[in-house]
Amino acid sequence: MPSAAISKELENLPSRALRRFSWVVLAYFIAVILWGTLVRATGAGAGCGNHWPLCNGTVLQHSASTNTMIEFTHRITSGLSFFLAVGLLLWTYAGTVRGHLARSAAIATVSFTMVEAILGAFLVKLGLTAKSQSPLRAPYLALHLTNTLLLLAALTLTAHMLSRREGYLRRTIRLVAPFGAIAGVVVVLIVGVTGSLAALGDTLFPATSLGSALAQDFSATSGWLVRWRWTHPTVAFVASIFLIWLLVRAARRSAHWDNRALSALVLLLLAAQYVLGVLDVVLLAPVWLQVAHLLGADVLWAALVVLTARLTLQPVEAK
Repeated sequence: MPSAAISKELENLPSRALRRFSWVVLAYFIAVILWGTLVRATGAGAGCGNHWPLCNGTVLQHSASTNTMIEFTHRITSGLSFFLAVGLLLWTYAGTVRGHLARSAAIATVSFTMVEAILGAFLVKLGLTAKSQSPLRAPYLALHLTNTLLLLAALTLTAHMLSRREGYLRRTIRLVAPFGAIAGVVVVLIVGVTGSLAALGDTLFPATSLGSALAQDFSATSGWLVRWRWTHPTVAFVASIFLIWLLVRAARRSAHWDNRALSALVLLLLAAQYVLGVLDVVLLAPVWLQVAHLLGADVLWAALVVLTARLTLQPVEAK
């Protein structure tokens, strides 16, 4: 590329402050999601009653219970996340040139954040919290988690595109194997959904020992959430085969970026998820382990999104 073109490209790059801010927002959203898991795992979802957005009909909480403080904190941090998403969108538009892919990703981030807030409101108003065993809760939770993962994907793409030095404009990229990327995203989404349902089963029907947990899984008298807990490790195992195949291709294929380090990180995170999953079963899913397991899943998901973007949205100069 001529030196004049390189200088022009460098002039169009967003500021370092904007790039750092985008990654900080992503980390903050992950923290909010982890706190939401704490709300579900501790049964604190009903800590504010059926009031939304107020908590127990008021803004300030006096002599609040532990569950109320957990739920109220989640609402405050979730509300702040919306303003961070809007701030990221405005800064991205102000700090990038027309056609920058980060703009589209930032718009998607705000959209998914709004949907997340709406789903959270209906979760409270419909009473699908705490120990509710409503038949609506499982499909609603699956929908909620799907939107959460898509939100994280949009945030990750925003930060990744802002951090690119080349291939960040619509006219300067080429699509490579988009159907494979879509398949990978769908597979990981299914793993996440089955994991959320398994976690819900652990919350609603806790076991006192590993033996009793296994007996619950195969008992005809157990609820379907318990009897379907086996689907999560099974789907995760099948998905890992596909992901390993994808990572091998990413490490070997000639691309604009050297993906070997990122591929190794994804493999390491995948192995860590298996270890945490086994511990989750053996230790009967304590709250801290559920949070750690979800943290690993969120970081793995973000790394996969970046890797997929590198493989699929390549600069036109790449051969």
